[in-house]
Amino acid sequence: MLKELSTVTSLRYRPEFHLAPTFGWMNDPNGFVYFQGYYHIFYQNYPYKPEWGPMHWGHARSRDLIHWENLPIALAPGDDEDTNGVFSGSGIVKNGRLYLIYTGHHYYGDNNPEHFWQNQNLAYSDDGVHFTKYEHNPVISQAPSDSTHHFRDPKIWEYDGMYYVILGNQSQDGLGRVIIYRSENLFDWEYLGELAKSRSVSNEGDMWECPDFFAINGRHVLLTSPMKIESQQQKFRNLYQTGYFIGQYDYAKNQFKRGKFQELDNGHDFYASQTLLSPDGRRIVIGWADMWESEFPEKEDGWAGMLTLPREFTLIDDHLFMRPVTEVHTLRGRVLGSGNLPSVQPLLNGESSTVEIQLTLAAQNFNLCFQNSQEQDIISLHFDAANQEFQLTHHAHPQDDRFATIEQSSEITLALYIDKSIVEIFVQNGAAVFTERFYTNAPPVIRINGNNLLGHFMIYQLDAQ
Repeated sequence: MLKELSTVTSLRYRPEFHLAPTFGWMNDPNGFVYFQGYYHIFYQNYPYKPEWGPMHWGHARSRDLIHWENLPIALAPGDDEDTNGVFSGSGIVKNGRLYLIYTGHHYYGDNNPEHFWQNQNLAYSDDGVHFTKYEHNPVISQAPSDSTHHFRDPKIWEYDGMYYVILGNQSQDGLGRVIIYRSENLFDWEYLGELAKSRSVSNEGDMWECPDFFAINGRHVLLTSPMKIESQQQKFRNLYQTGYFIGQYDYAKNQFKRGKFQELDNGHDFYASQTLLSPDGRRIVIGWADMWESEFPEKEDGWAGMLTLPREFTLIDDHLFMRPVTEVHTLRGRVLGSGNLPSVQPLLNGESSTVEIQLTLAAQNFNLCFQNSQEQDIISLHFDAANQEFQLTHHAHPQDDRFATIEQSSEITLALYIDKSIVEIFVQNGAAVFTERFYTNAPPVIRINGNNLLGHFMIYQLDAQ
């Protein structure tokens, strides 16, 4: 008997220009790749209920990274190589064929969700829509001997005629790490050892999920999502973190000399990022715009989870900046408001739930507030000019504020992208970013408060069609 797919019953929280699941549950982005004129994004998907379950790969594609076409589920679990889940992975194009590499998840059958084993598998497609699992899976059958059972999330790339894949892993001493393999043909893999390893559980985590590795501006970047890092005052305050190490990698010696771990997004709702190199040379990243153990009020409506806007990376002084891809400007419709501050209060008075707000202010204390129709605060973003520090307060996360400190500047720029139940706030052209889910039954009221505010604003209606 076929299972019945989850049905979306309400659009009240459903985004218009962020990708959300066609059916059921969504988490990590997977297989972010450019193939046959389309950007393809896959994602962890349980299509039968709006909750985590045996993972499938949902699938969408886009010509412009903004307008997404939903496609059939690309991969489903249940074969010998992926009995209990098609977990996260990535994609690569070789000789005109799209290959996906993913983790097969397997339980031992004792009803213990922590008693599992994992392997790595391939699937392929010639049209980018229909996929065939490789008949000789798995291509990497088991974790290294010094590893625990945590062995997942392969990210693949090509360098100098060879293929490389890294995996999120945990060593037997309980520390998170990323391990690396090499292949001439995608099918036969040689284990090279560790790429990088946590120096302590409290500072760098006990398991590194969803790794990514790339070069930018002559440096190498390792993205990963460590688990169990301890909160450190104003940093690492999410349940699990996503961030990066900057360093230099020697392919011949398999040595990655790296610096400290840095958070990638300062908000409550960001995890499991993945990148691609676009045809025009941009390094573009996309993440899951949620966090494990969140409430997900949209579950009542038959779906859960969404992805962030695609963002372009730039590297300045060993710090990654993120800003929305320029294609997002194609969404701009009519101007809802513009002018000098504080000539208009509020900035937005519930006119729309899909808007872009551009703000430029003198570096002085101010408070930017999101409110519901009863003028109750939902989110507030406070800037402390003396310390050049932002503090974000979210009513759904009491006593769990988020922080970002910026370089000294006489001017503050903010870009906000609001899409029904999400706001992405880009500070100083992406020097810091706050990704936040929020839930209201009407478009938000947005106010900015401060003494003798100096600056100007522009507000655009964003239209996905």
